[in-house]
Amino acid sequence: MIDPEDWLLTKAERGNPQTRLDEPHGDRAWSEGNHVRPLIHGATYFRALYEAVEATESGDLVLFTDWQGDGNERLTDDPGSEVVEVLGRADERGVVVCGLVWRSHLDQAGFFASQNRHLGEQLEKRGGEVVLDMRVRAGGSHHQKFVVVRHRDDPARDVAFVGGIDLAYNRRDDADHGGDEQPQVMADEYGANPPWHDVQTEIRGPAVYDVETVFRERWEDPAPSTRSPWSRVSDRLRGLDNSPEKLPEQWPAPPPAGHHIVQLLRTYPDLRGGMDYPFANGGERSVGLGYAKAVARTERLVYVEDQYFWGHDVAKVFEGPLRAQPGLHLLVVMPLFTDVQGANRMAQLLGRERSLARLTEIAPGRVAAYGLENHAGVPVYVHAKVCILDDTWASVGSDNFSRRSWTHDSELSAAVLDEAYARDLRLTLAAEHLDRLDEVAEHGLEAAMADCLDPVGMFEEYAAHAAVLDGWHAGGRQGARPPGRLRRLPIPQLTPLQRTWAAPLLEIVHDPDGRPRALRKEDRY
Repeated sequence: MIDPEDWLLTKAERGNPQTRLDEPHGDRAWSEGNHVRPLIHGATYFRALYEAVEATESGDLVLFTDWQGDGNERLTDDPGSEVVEVLGRADERGVVVCGLVWRSHLDQAGFFASQNRHLGEQLEKRGGEVVLDMRVRAGGSHHQKFVVVRHRDDPARDVAFVGGIDLAYNRRDDADHGGDEQPQVMADEYGANPPWHDVQTEIRGPAVYDVETVFRERWEDPAPSTRSPWSRVSDRLRGLDNSPEKLPEQWPAPPPAGHHIVQLLRTYPDLRGGMDYPFANGGERSVGLGYAKAVARTERLVYVEDQYFWGHDVAKVFEGPLRAQPGLHLLVVMPLFTDVQGANRMAQLLGRERSLARLTEIAPGRVAAYGLENHAGVPVYVHAKVCILDDTWASVGSDNFSRRSWTHDSELSAAVLDEAYARDLRLTLAAEHLDRLDEVAEHGLEAAMADCLDPVGMFEEYAAHAAVLDGWHAGGRQGARPPGRLRRLPIPQLTPLQRTWAAPLLEIVHDPDGRPRALRKEDRY
């Protein structure tokens, strides 16, 4: 039997006595009786979200957060499934619709302030209430991406969606990875319709109440949503609301829906400058702490799919376990190319070098990194944030493996403690990357993935498939393309000069530290 305290953070270990997140759970910091379903790909998630919101009725509640939002992004192939239309129709039916959308840095800096503002304007016109939330650390963001749907008269239907998928362009891709029909420009290597790999979770049961609490704590923060006088004046002229109305009283938690144990892990920064979150004084770093505790118990395989996976801080989490466990393997799937170019790309490559080179040196032959391509040879942008440990503990969330995600931006991840859930998620992801989804549909997951049931066997299968596909490319793509989508990702090799000038850009802009000064000095979370 798995003892949850061996793998999950206790209340004390969360390190945040101000939050009310764990109040419903007695002496625990997790909930039991849940059912969690992974939703692999944006098209899968958007369809489930569309159906959940369309089924709401008067008196129900829809709460959402977003880092990037595009109001006309379709949730399905059908006209009328645009984000604004779906949420607007819900409000017109009498559903309470409220959103917290990151205000964003300026468009001129490569962000999407206009897009997020327009999403807020469109929903406000349809009757919803949207707050452009800039209660962040300097240079930071609200990076949480979740939706809560609660039913006043039928709590058994309540659902929350937690993960890394924004309600935005590029996200509605599927297993074929042909890209979203509503694309957004990325680095040149990804083409006009960037293929996009991502994961969200669908949660039913008492943990829905916990996700709602995360939203309510932010919504009820009395601090102004922005400290910029110009932004406040601009919002008034555009009809945007900077003073959130009081939400309906929080209803009791939904009834049990399954047997999954769920722990929510979060990041909030230390805001400094006389500001602080009333629900996280000095910040919360349970994402990083949760990884560190669970990885320390892992003996055979750490499987990660992540957008970044960079920096010394990330490497430190794995160094001790890789040294202590000679049978432990680390398998990482990440983008073949960064989503930025120029000097910013060099900074991100330095981050990769700092993590992968160090860990490969510690455990040669037991650390491997891969990227993905579709069958046309176009790189697939890996935006997923997934970690699976020994087929026991599995997390899906908004956080990347980076110091920024663990200390500086707001994040939310759902960690599930259940052996069958963790194993099936690992095998399902592997089935796509090894081109066995048709075999899974015909013969079942276990039969199609028999050589990957053992975690180390999967490590070896990834290496073998990537070697064959890499060889086919190196040989001029002669003959039929080999099955699989995996390409080995080499460790970046930067010159001393490149490291010198890229380091400040990485550490200040891309991977800043949001911990209180005392914790930074002690190098603790």
